[in-house]
Amino acid sequence: MTPKRILVLFFVLCCSLMVRASAILIYMDEDQKNHLKAYGITYWSIKQQADVSWLLNYRGGSFLIKYNKAVEDECKVRGVSYQVLPDGKVTAILNEISDPQVNMEMVKLEKAPKIAVYSPKSKLPWDDAVTLVLTYAEIPYDVVYDDEVLKDKLTGYDWLHMHHEDFTGQYGRFWSAFRNATWYREDVKNQEAAAKRNGFKKVSEMKLAVAKRIKEFCAGGGFLFAMCSGTDSFDIALSAEGLDICESMFDGDAADPQAQAKLNFNQTFAFKDFQLDLNPANYEFSDIDVTQTRSLNQSNDYFTLFDFSAKWDLVPTMLTQNHDKVIKGFMGQTTAFRKRLVKPGVTVLGENKGAEEVRYLNGEIGKGQFTFYGGHDPEDYQHAVGDPPTDLNLHPNSPGYRLILNNVLFPAAKKRPQKT
Repeated sequence: MTPKRILVLFFVLCCSLMVRASAILIYMDEDQKNHLKAYGITYWSIKQQADVSWLLNYRGGSFLIKYNKAVEDECKVRGVSYQVLPDGKVTAILNEISDPQVNMEMVKLEKAPKIAVYSPKSKLPWDDAVTLVLTYAEIPYDVVYDDEVLKDKLTGYDWLHMHHEDFTGQYGRFWSAFRNATWYREDVKNQEAAAKRNGFKKVSEMKLAVAKRIKEFCAGGGFLFAMCSGTDSFDIALSAEGLDICESMFDGDAADPQAQAKLNFNQTFAFKDFQLDLNPANYEFSDIDVTQTRSLNQSNDYFTLFDFSAKWDLVPTMLTQNHDKVIKGFMGQTTAFRKRLVKPGVTVLGENKGAEEVRYLNGEIGKGQFTFYGGHDPEDYQHAVGDPPTDLNLHPNSPGYRLILNNVLFPAAKKRPQKT
């Protein structure tokens, strides 16, 4: 082989090394065809022990994965948009992100969190946005309920979700409209049996014990995500420890007429100074929720995500990654939180400022974190009892559902020392 031939081959080899596939970029801006399944690909890649990074505020909060043909194949199968990048392009992106003048940051995602969903085993006539999106994104989860929580099964999980739940023991306040419905009567029967099985005289006592175990799980380093009535009813139950706030149709005796004055707001996660609604015919548990007093309708119901410093405020930045900062609102038994009742130490992530409604918030309890998200289903404005579940094949780019999945991946982030 001539020296010239050898030189040519060497040049070709060098060029091929320079442009070889280095990483897969799953971009998360408006060009992404399926934002929701992109989270599933990322979760799957973490479980495969791939090198995965979350590029905060870069193209909508993109994911960068060290090149692996299996990951690329999964993207193709699941319909997720991506780019294969050479070393030079990856270096340019990382240099851009590391610029101290740019509001971007890279976070390593190291451990796929083990997920539990707090949900009854019996069928109830409503869906759960989190289980819908976890299933659609192909992210695995286990279902736990009162028996499992009371047997300390939460210790085997990193992340817990609770949705359309009533921790006060009043069966969701559905007594007035649905007390003769088969599903309601079955739910009461099952809850009472569970209380008796676990050594409690009342369902309200059992639910308080469950809430306290969940609080311990979170304080010990767990991640809690709640939606709809799983948010305010949880705090109400904690504040009312030792009190009877249930009327006779729920537990056989009258509520304590002095309960309001005896509430302990030091026990709650997110809310303070709220007023109980003890009327059993009302869906509302307290004035935390704004559903009955708000003046918004579907045409003007929106909330805005806050911008945070990616390099300093990692947690709120991760939780608000999105391709859209203005999110269309949606209702629930608990739709949104009255702003003046949110505790000072809680971080507001999204709000409707004009209506003084908080839709999305985050805080710390002990070593753990919690996120509360108002509303029932981000793609069903006014989901009613008995309505069919949302088909997420019709909403693969839902900004409202993306917020849920931000919370799923958030516990996977590599922990960093606090900046001072």
